[in-house]
Amino acid sequence: MVGIKDVARIAGVSIGTVSNVVNRPHVVSAATRSRVLSVIQELGYVRDESARQLRAGRSRTLAVLVLDLGNPFFVDVAQGAEQAAQAEGLNVITCNSGQRVDREAGHLAMLAEQRVRGVLLSPVASAGESLENFRRSGIPYVFVDRKMPNSDACSVSVDDVAGGALAARHLIEAGHTHIAFVNGPQLLAQCRDREAGARAALAEAPAPGRTFTVLESEALDVASGRDAGARVLGISPRPTAVFCANDLLALGVLQAMVAAGVRVPEEMAIVGYDDIEFAAAAAVPLTSVRQPATRLGKTAAELIIAETADDAADAAEHEHQTVVYTPELVVRDSTRVRRDRVSR
Repeated sequence: MVGIKDVARIAGVSIGTVSNVVNRPHVVSAATRSRVLSVIQELGYVRDESARQLRAGRSRTLAVLVLDLGNPFFVDVAQGAEQAAQAEGLNVITCNSGQRVDREAGHLAMLAEQRVRGVLLSPVASAGESLENFRRSGIPYVFVDRKMPNSDACSVSVDDVAGGALAARHLIEAGHTHIAFVNGPQLLAQCRDREAGARAALAEAPAPGRTFTVLESEALDVASGRDAGARVLGISPRPTAVFCANDLLALGVLQAMVAAGVRVPEEMAIVGYDDIEFAAAAAVPLTSVRQPATRLGKTAAELIIAETADDAADAAEHEHQTVVYTPELVVRDSTRVRRDRVSR
């Protein structure tokens, strides 16, 4: 491997000069800088960033540990974090727990070993052994997509109770009395909160004969949505509307309805959650509860950057914050019935 000594020897300069060209080029004369860069390009020299960080005693890497990288929502969260990190000259690595506690624990242990600067964490459970162990590493972290008002860390989230209520009220106002809710694992606080919000909205507007059926899925993916959609069709009385805990489940339910010849929204209205890009691009564009995913990641990264500022005085002034954004209902064709096609 080509080292800095090799570059210095061939360029006829000191090791310090090569270091300045790489890290502080403005302090080196144009002629010397040009000669050194030419040698660097010729030899294919790449600086050892891990060694540099070890000498500096400060990592330049943030980690983003999310529930499911198969869900575009979390991809957008990671992109938001990357935007904030790049503005500060930091790197980002992204890890995927796959909604599994054991994988989350493995990633956290690895990140502690790597001594990353900080972690943006979307935890599988509210508190578990993996997180308790990670706390002992002393590495700062911030919760993303999870409200933790009593924690010793910042949190950035969306009011999922309000989001669940938005979806349920929309279906109630459309005249639906038989509603199904396709939920994900109860281990996830987001799923519990969205169901709680829907139930609260239903309690606000009681109606004779109304039914509210909850179907729990093991995962928040399209395949689980298809399975849930098939189960919805077997319920008696059959629901006329389905609210899903995320858009991937909703897309699966939509596929199940299309396969069964059930018209959406005339015979079955569908509401998703997250408002990922695919929601608007579906065969029947999905009504969805929008979360500002990119903003969640960007805000979380900004908080961890402030907490780990290179200036000790700035870092000392940091106070943990609980940031909660308000969700928004985006109405599309999956719940919008044209008056000339059907009347309720």
